[in-house]
Amino acid sequence: MPLVIAGERSGVGKTTVTLTLLASLCRRGKIVQSFKVGPDYIDPMFHQHVTGRACRNLDPVLTSEAYVQECFACHIQEVDFALVEGVMGLFDGIKGTKQDSSQSPIPSPQSPIASTAHIARLLDLPVVLVIDCSRLSGSVAAIAYGYCSFDPRIKIAGVVLNRVGSDRHLSLLKDSLEPLQLPIIGVLRREDDITIPDRHLGLIPTAELPQLNAVIERLADLGDTCFDWDRLLPLLGTRDWGQGDKGDKGGFSSSKIPNPRAKIRVAVARDRAFNFYYQDNLDLLQELGAELIFWSPLEDALPKNVQGMYFGGGFPEVFAEQLAENTSAREAVKCAIVAGIPTIAECGGLMYLCEEIVDFQGKSWSMVGVLPTKSVMGGRLTLGYRRAVALQDNLLVDAGATIYGHEFHRSRLIPEPNLPLFQTYRCDSKEATGDEGWSLPMNLYASYIHMHWGACPEIPQRFLAQCMKVAF
Repeated sequence: MPLVIAGERSGVGKTTVTLTLLASLCRRGKIVQSFKVGPDYIDPMFHQHVTGRACRNLDPVLTSEAYVQECFACHIQEVDFALVEGVMGLFDGIKGTKQDSSQSPIPSPQSPIASTAHIARLLDLPVVLVIDCSRLSGSVAAIAYGYCSFDPRIKIAGVVLNRVGSDRHLSLLKDSLEPLQLPIIGVLRREDDITIPDRHLGLIPTAELPQLNAVIERLADLGDTCFDWDRLLPLLGTRDWGQGDKGDKGGFSSSKIPNPRAKIRVAVARDRAFNFYYQDNLDLLQELGAELIFWSPLEDALPKNVQGMYFGGGFPEVFAEQLAENTSAREAVKCAIVAGIPTIAECGGLMYLCEEIVDFQGKSWSMVGVLPTKSVMGGRLTLGYRRAVALQDNLLVDAGATIYGHEFHRSRLIPEPNLPLFQTYRCDSKEATGDEGWSLPMNLYASYIHMHWGACPEIPQRFLAQCMKVAF
C-alpha cells in the first residue's frame, strides 16, 4: 500500500528523501502520485517537477477528514505507486478540532489534528521515519523506540538514516537499532554538494532554479543505490489500499456545477512572482465551468475579455521592481477591478493590489493601487492556521460565515483596513489574532489568508456566479 515519509522533527531531510524516492521511481518509468501533508505550496512544486503530476495537499484543517480520504482515494487510481510527504515532526500538529460539523473530534492527544500521524492513521498507511543521524549514534535506538511506541495506532514500517557520516558511523547506528528489529529502509550519506537553496519563506520555488534538473538527476542516482527496494516497493504500491469510495473527487458534487453555456474566462496570474495555488482549487474552477487563462504580471498584458481574475500567493516582494515596470499590466488590472471584474487576491496577490510594496531594503515599488495601503516587508513571520469570521458580505462568503485558512508571510499592511473582511482567531484556541482583509462591494476579495476550497465548493461557485454577470 502507499507510504508516508515522516520526520522525527523539522529539518531532518524529509523533502530530500521524498524527492530521492520520487526521482528514482520515475526513472524506472513508473507513474507516481505524490501528496503533501499540510498547507505547503513549495514542496508540492518540487514533487510535480519530478513526477509530472500535480501533488495534492492533505490537510483536514483547511478541508475535512472526509475530503482527505476522498481526495487520496481519487488520485491513487491508475498509478503504480503513491507517496505522502509529512509535515514537521511525525506528531506535530495543532490541538483541538475544527468547530464545524465536518470534523469529528480526535480521541487521542498523541496524534494532534493535521499532524503527519493524524493523516497516516486517517488513511491507514504505514510510516517510514527519517532520522537525522549527523549528531548521534547509539541514541538513534531511543529515538526510534520512542516514535514506535508513542502511539500504537501508528505503524512504523522502518527508518531512513539520513546524513550518515562514514562506514564506522553506520555500523554504530545499525548495532544500536538491531535489538528493535526495525527495518532500515534506506541510508543516505552526507551530501553537502546536493542542496536546494532557500530564503525567507522556505525553499526557492522550482521556476527560479535553472539547475534543478541536474540536482534531480543526482538524487535519482542516489536513490538507485541508497534504498532497500525489496522492502520499499511493496509498501509503495496502490493496489492493496481499499478505503472509501474511489469514485468521488474529494466530495465535490457534480450537481453543483452551473454548466454555463460558454466557459467563464478567468485570468490566473502564474509566474515566478505568483505561483501559490492548490491544484484542487484550479480543478474546481474548471469543473464549475471556468476557462483558466494563465498569464504573467511580470511580463504579459492582462488577457482581454476576462470575466474574473485570480491572484495567488508567491513572492511579489522579490520581483517588485519588475512588477512595477510592467505599468500597462498594473493599470489594466486596476481598471478591470474598478469596472467590477470579480477578483480574488490571496497574500502575494493582496500585496500586488496595494499602492506600493516596500521591500526588505526599504525601497518602495508602485503596484496596482486599488487598495489604499502599502505592503511593508519585515522580519516578523506571521504563521499559522486561522479561523476567520466574515464581518461583511463579500465576493466569497456572507457576513457571519466562518472559513478556515492559513497565513504565512513577513509583510504587514500600513495602514490596516478600516472595514476589514474578517475577525481572525487561532484554530487551536479562542485567541483572536486581529482583523484582516480588504473588500470592494461584491467584486474584490483580498486577504492574507490562503484557502483550500476542496470541502467548500460553494466558494468558487459563488465567485463564478458573479463572473457570469460580466458581459464583454
